[in-house]
This record gives sequence, C-alpha cells and structure tokens, in this order.
Amino acid sequence: MELSVVIPIYNESLNIQALCAEVTVALQGCGLTYELILVDDGSVDASFAIMEEVARDDPQVRVIRLGRNFGQTAAMTAGFDVAKGRVIVPMDGDLQNDPADIPRLIKKLEEGYDVVSGWRKDRQDVFVTRRLPSVLANRLISKITGVKLNDYGCTLKAYRREVLSAINLYGELHRFVPALTSLVGARVAELPVSHRSRRAGQSKYGIDRTLRVILDLITVKFLLRYSTRPLQLFGKWAVWSVLVGIVAGGTTVYMKLFEGLNMNRNPLLILSAFALFSGIQFVALGLLGELVTRTYHETQGKAVYVVRETRNVDPPG
Repeated sequence: MELSVVIPIYNESLNIQALCAEVTVALQGCGLTYELILVDDGSVDASFAIMEEVARDDPQVRVIRLGRNFGQTAAMTAGFDVAKGRVIVPMDGDLQNDPADIPRLIKKLEEGYDVVSGWRKDRQDVFVTRRLPSVLANRLISKITGVKLNDYGCTLKAYRREVLSAINLYGELHRFVPALTSLVGARVAELPVSHRSRRAGQSKYGIDRTLRVILDLITVKFLLRYSTRPLQLFGKWAVWSVLVGIVAGGTTVYMKLFEGLNMNRNPLLILSAFALFSGIQFVALGLLGELVTRTYHETQGKAVYVVRETRNVDPPG
C-alpha cells in the first residue's frame, strides 16, 4: 500500500459523501494504491451510518468507530495505527481541505522530505476568532520549537510512515507533529494548499482552544529539549533558587549584625527559607524525572537515538 488517507469525523454527516467522492477522484488519477480510513470520533448524528454506506460501495474505504468522542488527536492516532500505506496523509472531514492537494504533497515528499505540512495561505475563516489567533500561535510555536512553519493548525499533511511510528500522541498534540518528528531527525517542508469555506455543518473549533495550545506547547518544549535529561532543566532552577536563598539569607544576617534589624521583622528571611526549600524540591523533581525517563526507555527497549541509515553495519545484538 502506497498511501493511507486518514480522516477523523465528528458530526459531519452532511459532508462525508462529497468528501469521499472528491478523495476518490483526486487519488484515482495519481496512479497510487491507496486506502481511505474514516474514523468516527463518537458522532451523534448520522455520520457513522453514512460512513458504513460508503464503505459498502467502495472496498478501499475503511471505517473505525470510537466508543465516544475522544478528540481529534486520538481519532487520528486510531487511523494511524491501522494505516498500511508507506505515506500517511491526515485531513479534516469538513471539506475545507482540498483532496486535490494530496498528490502535490506526495510529490514534495519525494524530494527527500519526511514531513510536508500544508499551509493555508489564503485561509477562508473569520479573521478575529480564527485567523488572527492562528497567526500569533504559529509564530509562538515556531519560535519555541525551532521548527518554523506558517501553519501548524492545517490538518492536511503528508508523513512518511516511519516518522509517525517513532512518536506517540497524547492530549491534543496532533498539531505539533511536525515539531515532534524533529525528535527523530525528520526533514520538514511546507507547501501552500487550498482552503475552502465550510459548505455545511458547524465548526468544532473556537477561541477557547488557545489555552489548550499554550499548555500543549509547554509539553512539546519539554519533550524536545529535556525528555532524556530532565535533571538539567530542574537543576538549573534549583541552582538559581539556591543562589537567591543564599543571597537573601546573607543579606538578612548582614542587616542583623550591622544594622540591628531583627530577623523576625525581615521578609528576606522568609524569602531565603522559601528559595532554599524550593531548590531542594527542584533537585528532587529532576531526580524523579531521571528515574521515570530510564524506566520508560529500559522497560520498552527504546533507544535514546534514531538511526536514519547505515553502510556495512550489522544490527545491534
């Protein structure tokens, strides 16, 4: 199987048949063997019934129904887990992504990239609640992760199977997959794609997701920089905390000896005790993190490195 297209579906009964028809037209003309995986993420409308009908008429369509609404990341992961293609392309189920862009993404991937991310350059969404927060979020994510993309939020992307199999997705990390793949040394490119206005149904996104993006970004930053060395992160905070405690404590003693100010009237004494205690806690957190990291890698036999290719080298063991 050369290509797997994975589409999470949540209450998109009005768009499914047209979406599947467009994907079929786009892929039949590119000469690739493909499968279309539809993941029903706990829809409460007629989405699953329509998906079943489409699958009966087209053997290349696979359908997965989740037990409840787990969210877009979980639905994508369910599709990725059963995908057989050497290239995996996720896309939205609302017809705003254009399936005709899939062959272009694959062609770009064949230039030597591991990930090709779609860029909705001419995005057809409301400016204040959708486009403006997206622009600000993309700049922040690019700066913090070091993987510079104009549009992290575009679901339409193309991945080589091996880079997806090397990462695990939790929470709502699907939008950060291009950054997470840099953990395994993936080469990432971006390609402008079409974006269309929603034809039917209601959007599942709102301004409230901004907070979730920020929290997930903290997780991604930690994974990118300190996932195998957490003590280095907490150790830095411990050193600064202890230094603040020593300076505050020394100042307290100086003021007692030379200025006659009682310690119980000096707030620096409280600051000193708090900072020193915090330093000890940071060290403890770092050590616990080191134990968790070693448990994770050693119990699952996971290496702390990823090999891209070798020449005349026997496999380990």
